[in-house]
Amino acid sequence: MTHQRMTRYSRVALGAALIGGALAPAAVASPATAAPAPAVSCASDRAGLAAKMSKDITAALKGRKSTTALAVQDHRTRTSCTLRPAQQVDSASVVKVTVLAALLWDAQKTGRPLTPHESKLSTAMITESDNDATTELWDELGPAKVKGFLKAAGMTRTALDAKGAWGLTQITAHDEQRLLTLVTARNKVLDDSSRTFVLDRMRKVVPEQRWGVPAGAPGDATVQLKNGWLERSTHGWRVHSVGAFSGKGHDYVITVLTQDNKTMEDGIDTIQAVSKAVHKDIGPAAH
Repeated sequence: MTHQRMTRYSRVALGAALIGGALAPAAVASPATAAPAPAVSCASDRAGLAAKMSKDITAALKGRKSTTALAVQDHRTRTSCTLRPAQQVDSASVVKVTVLAALLWDAQKTGRPLTPHESKLSTAMITESDNDATTELWDELGPAKVKGFLKAAGMTRTALDAKGAWGLTQITAHDEQRLLTLVTARNKVLDDSSRTFVLDRMRKVVPEQRWGVPAGAPGDATVQLKNGWLERSTHGWRVHSVGAFSGKGHDYVITVLTQDNKTMEDGIDTIQAVSKAVHKDIGPAAH
């Protein structure tokens, strides 16, 4: 992996959690004895698939220094896998899907479409991971509306930063999967028009940011994704990727959140190793 992936956004990624000013270091934790790493937990209606996925994901993570949280849900085979699903981590830019969903949810309540300006900002926020566009929409919404959406969505473990930094929203793999499910399946929180808008933007993420969970995806799958990356003084690089895979018999979502990466590339490598294992096991079988 090289820094060729780094776009203009990447070069200002350290500002992803900022609204003017420098990113404060995370609090330094006291040394403690490391607890045994949790095991990947899988369940499936398809005989043998849970054990295979647990084994393959575990193998993909072997020897990596990233602290990884993940959640996988394949609706066709009723297969799910989790690892540290409730662990909170700094969101970086994956929170931008939440921002867009909250904006659309709020607009639904009064039956109004997004304004042309909101639509333009939303497109830049998701497809290019534009920070300025995100900050403008975040400020427009305000914490009360974002919290209102989180409550309506059942994203109970997602917490806003006390100082208002959107990039330091605390997220979990469980809640990100909940959000992906709301975006991909009919529900009472986001209507069909809102879901279509979100998925359309996630499909159009610029090529240089299409790394992460798409790695190893079946060639006939429609890929919708959003990534995030942020370095801080403790826990190193946070590198995350969330995605939904549909069409041609595919119907599954993947969330991989990582921290404690020495470099951004380490995080990308970890995510892509996990994703390749997941796609290999459930992608072809979904037809």
